[in-house]
Parts: sequence; C-alpha cells; structure tokens
Amino acid sequence: MRIHDVSVSISATTPIFPGDPKIEFEQWAALDKGDPANVTMLHFGAHTGTHVDAPAHFIPGGLAVNALQLECLIGPARVIEIADNVPAIKSDHIDVSGLNGVTRILFKTRNSEFWKNTETGFRNDFTYLDPTAATGLVEMGVRLVGIDYLSVEKFGSTSFPTHTILLESGIVILEGLDLCNVEPGDYELICLPLKLAGGSGDGAPARAVLRSLE
Repeated sequence: MRIHDVSVSISATTPIFPGDPKIEFEQWAALDKGDPANVTMLHFGAHTGTHVDAPAHFIPGGLAVNALQLECLIGPARVIEIADNVPAIKSDHIDVSGLNGVTRILFKTRNSEFWKNTETGFRNDFTYLDPTAATGLVEMGVRLVGIDYLSVEKFGSTSFPTHTILLESGIVILEGLDLCNVEPGDYELICLPLKLAGGSGDGAPARAVLRSLE
C-alpha cells in the first residue's frame, strides 16, 4: 500500500493568496543561544498551504473547522484529472455516469505543476471550479471537494459563488493540494486539519495524504 503525501510544505517562500497574512517563522528559543530547547513561533493564516475551508468561511453561523466530522475528511476519494488547456472546470468536464457513490472528489489540474517552483510567488491564472460544476457536485451528494491550488474560486471574484454553493450545502473544501505525482483513480483520503477552536472557525492548515487501495 503506497502513501502519497499531497500536502504543500509551508515555508517563507510558499505562495499565499493575496491579502492573506504573511508566513513568518521566528526562533523563539534556540539551543545554540543557550536555551534548553528549540522552539519556533509560527505566523500565518488559516488558509495557508494545504488547508480546509469550513462552512464558517463564508456562511454566517456555518459549521466551524473544529466541528467538522472526521468521517467526511477520511475515506474513499476519486482523483479526476482535468486537461491542461481547461482554465475553468465546468459541469461538462465531470462524467457523472462514472461517479455513482463517489463522495470525495479531488481535481488534478495544471495547477499541480505550479508547486514545483514556488519562488515565482502566487499565480493568479490557476484553474478553478466553475459554479456550474459546484452545483453539479452538490446534486451528486459529494461531501468533500479538493483542488490543487489555493482556491476553488476564480481569481478576482467578488461574489464567491463557488464557495457559497459548496459551503451552503455542507461540502468541505480542501485547497492547496499537490497532486503532481498522483495518477487519476481511486484512493483513501486522510485529511486532518488543525483543531483550531479560536477565531471564526473559517478553516485550518491540514496534512493530507492519499493511500492506494492496492
């Protein structure tokens, strides 16, 4: 059984969505300074790197990230590959006939290649999930949707329809995946966001892995 780490490493050069808090690491205590242990202080937003969007991200009174059911975050998942020339995943890019019973869908797009060179910073030309596809996924009964960049939403959107459609229906959004080395197909997803109980509960960084079923 092979395990694929589909999480993005968080470092000072990891791209962040414009307007989000900067990523900073501060050496709070250090052995080479005579302290009894190394302790690092972390500073970054809840939507840094690979992360989960909870309904509270956009829905007033929505479920907070620490209240998400683990049954939603762990279980069978289908990786669907989208052609490199597709800028927006629409409903006709999803073959519903072959997805009967699939409740966790992860989209592998050209975005995954972006993670090979993070020095260039944030890319605003990422492939996103069109609202028509979001509506179709809701109708299918999907519980979790993942994509391989920092947002499912078209860059520059001011109304955020894709987020709203998914989160209003209680669908968990998993963003910032790196699926570069993962073939399309069926896997077991294990995604554990930090159990943050403070703030608005809008989301949290996560470690996500896929386990092959063979």
